[in-house]
Amino acid sequence: MKRIKLITLLVLAIGITSCKQDKKETKTEGNTTVESTVIYVVKPEATSVKWTAYKTTEKVPVGGEFATLNFEDKKGNSPQEALNNLEFSIPISSLFTKDDTRDAKLKASFFGAMLDTELLKGTIKINDDKYIASITMNGVTHDLPLIVDITDERRVSMKGTMDLKDWNALNALETLNKVCFDLHTGADGVSKTWEDVAIEVSTFLREK
Repeated sequence: MKRIKLITLLVLAIGITSCKQDKKETKTEGNTTVESTVIYVVKPEATSVKWTAYKTTEKVPVGGEFATLNFEDKKGNSPQEALNNLEFSIPISSLFTKDDTRDAKLKASFFGAMLDTELLKGTIKINDDKYIASITMNGVTHDLPLIVDITDERRVSMKGTMDLKDWNALNALETLNKVCFDLHTGADGVSKTWEDVAIEVSTFLREK
């Protein structure tokens, strides 16, 4: 009887261990069934970085994006593993708002008033299911908490709100507001550029 119980426990242990293995999927090739591990790959060409800044007392949104995002293809057995510890850099020159004059002012008067004016750098980190982007800007590295949504296991949206004072960028913001004084003046006659900037990163995790 004890031997039967021992065998039963061993079977249960093997079953539990099997459940913890990497996710696999079954494919049929001709008359042969092939089982393979699902691999998730994040690529720069499948990733976009958009931002929304705000002007006037009424907080009118001004949207833009960075057209270039640099990082090495990174893979994992889950979306989290593919994204965790992904290091990236963003050329300031790739900033794009569909307005050449605005683009020039942002590059020269905002980012141009900072330290390290060529690149933004960062790392995506995941700890206890909490996502952060550790971003270096203006010579300061600060963590940005992210709200992450993963749909169909491959479409990923990561959103956060930067407070520019966390990167010592309020002087750069003031410089920008001076060159955009009239454009950032609302109906109340007050010129204002807000210090919070919404960030949204979207990507599609490829299958290797």
